[in-house]
Amino acid sequence: MRVLIIGASGQLGSALRHTFADHTLLTPSHRELDMSQPQAIKAVRELAPDVVLLPGAYTNVDGCALDPERAFRENTLGPKYVALACARRDVPLVYVSTNEVFSGVATTPYREYDQPGPINAYGRSKWGGEQAVLQHAPTAMVARVAWLFGGQRNFIRTILRLASQQADTGQPLRVVDDEVGSPTYTPDAALAIRQLVDAGIPGIYHLVNAGHCSRYALACAALQSAAIDAPIEPITSAHFSRPSTPPAYTPLINSAAAALGITLRPWQSAVEEYSGMLALERTA
Repeated sequence: MRVLIIGASGQLGSALRHTFADHTLLTPSHRELDMSQPQAIKAVRELAPDVVLLPGAYTNVDGCALDPERAFRENTLGPKYVALACARRDVPLVYVSTNEVFSGVATTPYREYDQPGPINAYGRSKWGGEQAVLQHAPTAMVARVAWLFGGQRNFIRTILRLASQQADTGQPLRVVDDEVGSPTYTPDAALAIRQLVDAGIPGIYHLVNAGHCSRYALACAALQSAAIDAPIEPITSAHFSRPSTPPAYTPLINSAAAALGITLRPWQSAVEEYSGMLALERTA
């Protein structure tokens, strides 16, 4: 099977390359396939894939707030062009979206068909991408993920690096405790996406590790798993000034994929594995 991965160099894209390594992988660079341009329709068709995975996006949340037009081009129009190409070739498409399509005002975790209501430019552009994909490629699958970790740049790596840097200063790490979501380990999400491709049933899916926590709780779990004894204290997001406002409460529940037998382990187990691996890297 010829598997086209758009955004193969990203955090989730790298995990997808590993998970689909037994197939013929097509991994064009951004220069080779700029999905924000209409020419992407022809480029995708000429690659003649059997399935298209689209984890690629403009994921700089603050950058999206500063340049919403770029966010729209890359996160809404880009998926539209890819969806049109897939529809014309009758090729399955998995579009990776985000928890930030929701407003964050709920008091219970969001299910797949709860009404989105993004509050920032990044979320609005990804919600637009979802609508474009489902409109132009009716057999597409939308896979929402959140708080990804597993690659070279993510929240957990940052926490462990800062903890090591501040070890001699005695200054505590300060992490927000009023932002709650669903940590997602990229190898686990990639495996779930492969299972989703095998199932071949279109629709919206939440592919996140089971459970949810605050950013502060996630940082504490990462430090404990990495055996780093560093002071850390909870703060509120009001302490930070940034161009974009993240939704406060966006845990996701996996109901649709679970109905197909596709589940992800608890986030604590995934964090323990990943943080332990990073600890071994530092001592190697």
